Amino acid sequence: MKKIYTDIIQFRGSHFDFGFMQGQLLKDSLTIKNRKNQWKVRRPRFAIDPKEVKTAITPIAPGIWEEILGLQEALEWPLERALTEFGGYRLEIPRSGCSILTGEGYLVRNYDYHPKTYEGRYVFFQPAGDGHATVGPSQRITGRSDGLNEKGLAMGYNFMNRKNPKDGFICGMIGRLVLETCTNVQEAVSLLKEIPHRHSFSYIVYDRSGETQIVEAAPREITVRQSNACTNHFEKLKHENRHHLADSERRLEAIRKNPASDAYEAFRLFNDKDKGVFSGLYSSWAGTIHTSAYFPKEMKTWMALGGNQEPAEFDFGKWLAGEDIGAKRITGAVDTDIPFVHMDENADWFKR
Repeated sequence: MKKIYTDIIQFRGSHFDFGFMQGQLLKDSLTIKNRKNQWKVRRPRFAIDPKEVKTAITPIAPGIWEEILGLQEALEWPLERALTEFGGYRLEIPRSGCSILTGEGYLVRNYDYHPKTYEGRYVFFQPAGDGHATVGPSQRITGRSDGLNEKGLAMGYNFMNRKNPKDGFICGMIGRLVLETCTNVQEAVSLLKEIPHRHSFSYIVYDRSGETQIVEAAPREITVRQSNACTNHFEKLKHENRHHLADSERRLEAIRKNPASDAYEAFRLFNDKDKGVFSGLYSSWAGTIHTSAYFPKEMKTWMALGGNQEPAEFDFGKWLAGEDIGAKRITGAVDTDIPFVHMDENADWFKR
């Protein structure tokens, strides 16, 4: 078993200052060192045009553009490099897993991915200007893999495929845009229908009303359906699915065959290794790294790293009122020897 951790990041203030602070934390970090080496092997399959990225982001969330500029200034990088790492527009995403379930007052989610991509950052951010306060794990620093905002909107996404990508936002930045700019499920669905998507993902949005909507988004087509469970295949846009759906269908069946009576039972269904939803496929880009849960009415969150864990609980409502989180890290363990990008040397793609 490998002991792992996630740092808790807390910030109240402007987006630029938030970006600058993050850049200072990242400047000499293993995350930056490992990613620099990763790019030496995995050449980008996309082009970066700063004007195009700015034009795409600023009409929706201008503060995020300022955050990227803050990161760039602190890291002393060219803008193109900052956008390649943190811009969230037109980046290539490998395959991954993930499962999501909503129920009475909660959204629970397994984030299944590769350790060499996991940043280990659980971020509380309350902007001084435009944009909603949010909490959730970061992806590519500026993005969010799942989370909750101050209006009681929770979000998570599941990978479907990366066939025939088009110019557009990647999943992590889309998650951040939803949380930062939308107040409820209806607004989230509208935004997800409007913005360009680079790859095919399902976005699950849930709010205080108890409504859940699943937006099946491909670069060529977007549709919406109602359901409380989602894994890694489309139910409506079936022509956009991958050919190998057995594991996704198996996890969905495990969720449906084990109806949870409350949030904790749902959490155990997802986090316990023997229930059929948790995944140990880390080398295949589909191992469960964290299990998270969000409670829009209570304004609380749960977070656990690895399987068979008890969740760490956070009171987002109290944090919004000015009470800082006392903990500095969340700890856990995963059954893998693969290095993590934020805590291990050689978390790159070189063969050794």
